[in-house]
Amino acid sequence: MRAHEAGALHAEGYGAAPQWLPYPDEVMALLPQLWSDGVTRDGDGALAVAGVSATELARDFGTPAYVMDEDDFRRRARAFRDEFTAPFERTLAGADVYYAGKAFLCSAVAAWVMQEGLCLDVCSLGELSVAMRVGFPGNKIGMHGNNKSAEEIRAGLTYGVGRIVVDSFHEIERVAAIAAELDVVAPVMVRVTVGVEAHTHEFIATAHEDQKFGFSLAGGQAEAAVLAVLAQDRLHLLGLHSHIGSQIFDVSGFEIAARRLVELHVKVATEHGYLMPEMDLGGGYGMSYTSQHTPMTPAELGDQLAGVVRRELKPLADAVPGARVPRISIEPGRSIVGPSTFTLYTVGTVKDVQVNDRAQRLYVAVDGGMSDNVRTALYDADYSCTLANRASDAAPRVARVVGKHCESGDIVVMDEYLPADITPGDLVAVPGTGAYCRALSSQYNHTPRPPVIAVKDGQARVIVRRETVEDLLALDVW
Repeated sequence: MRAHEAGALHAEGYGAAPQWLPYPDEVMALLPQLWSDGVTRDGDGALAVAGVSATELARDFGTPAYVMDEDDFRRRARAFRDEFTAPFERTLAGADVYYAGKAFLCSAVAAWVMQEGLCLDVCSLGELSVAMRVGFPGNKIGMHGNNKSAEEIRAGLTYGVGRIVVDSFHEIERVAAIAAELDVVAPVMVRVTVGVEAHTHEFIATAHEDQKFGFSLAGGQAEAAVLAVLAQDRLHLLGLHSHIGSQIFDVSGFEIAARRLVELHVKVATEHGYLMPEMDLGGGYGMSYTSQHTPMTPAELGDQLAGVVRRELKPLADAVPGARVPRISIEPGRSIVGPSTFTLYTVGTVKDVQVNDRAQRLYVAVDGGMSDNVRTALYDADYSCTLANRASDAAPRVARVVGKHCESGDIVVMDEYLPADITPGDLVAVPGTGAYCRALSSQYNHTPRPPVIAVKDGQARVIVRRETVEDLLALDVW
């Protein structure tokens, strides 16, 4: 949304627009918080990133394409590395930042994460293999997943990962058995379901009780899991892990989660004589998809979370005099990679659809859709967009950007104002697509997945190539 969220809708045909979407003063203006640092408009009005115009990108690489601003990604990674961790280093035992590879991972991104000094969180053998390919240090890798296979656990322990987050009693036994087979001691964390339901979509809230992740605090299950780990001589318990959801914009949920983790931490220390050296508060930090969203900076997040941790750890000092406080870790993914990337599409058709007796909506169909961004269909996610190949002084029209797939729910952008003269052949750019778009992409309707193009200092290069029909057919056994 390119106008500040304020005021009433006053455009002709306003009945097609949702209440939160104001009529823009300038339909071609860009809201900085929705785009990477390197995005501007060039002299012809075309969108440009790091000095490369959208028209050049479409010409050289085709559409649809994910376009990533490398410097923006690196800057956000460094901000978490430096600005977030600073208050923990000053007054606590320090903090580690694990980039959540599930948001988006490829070899180039894994190398950037390593070069910027972050740790890496992986959730599958495939993600671990990417890390191994670029030589990511094993001791800086954490392994997640609620149902890790023996193959995945064996690969992680063989590579020397720094932590495995265990998620079930069966997994505790499985990790211990494989560690014995390999003659190693496996470093583990226990994932705790703390009963905090973040203000987010039901399907991405991951700390309420009725879901698949972790050990519940209710009924003593999490404590029993801790004791089960301590009973295994092939496991080394690092600490407790919690993840309360995604797209979170304040620390109130983390405060409750930290309090409940500390209560168990203290109980284990006082009743079972084991002081865990670490604690992981997970990820889920929000980013701006529209003008409604107001994410915290890494510095603000660090200051507030460090304050929460200091306050909640006071009972530990009272219960165990002289006890060293645990080192904290977090797992941002979306907030680093999400704003770094936009998806570039070519418009194929434009048509008016009657919404009600007083309003029409412009349907703009592009050459991608739910195969490259399923989040709108899956989570009712909101996105913005802009005309990307030229200037326009046409009046704003309420538009819905839809894909080319055989589904009525194939919607990329539910509601946005676009210039009324948008036409087939124009380019449309959708910001904030770095997280969970390529990662959740599919080959629905046998549609090859788009490439990922990294842009830096006026140069663009492919870091994930475009799939081809030949790639799809190569999987068929005929």
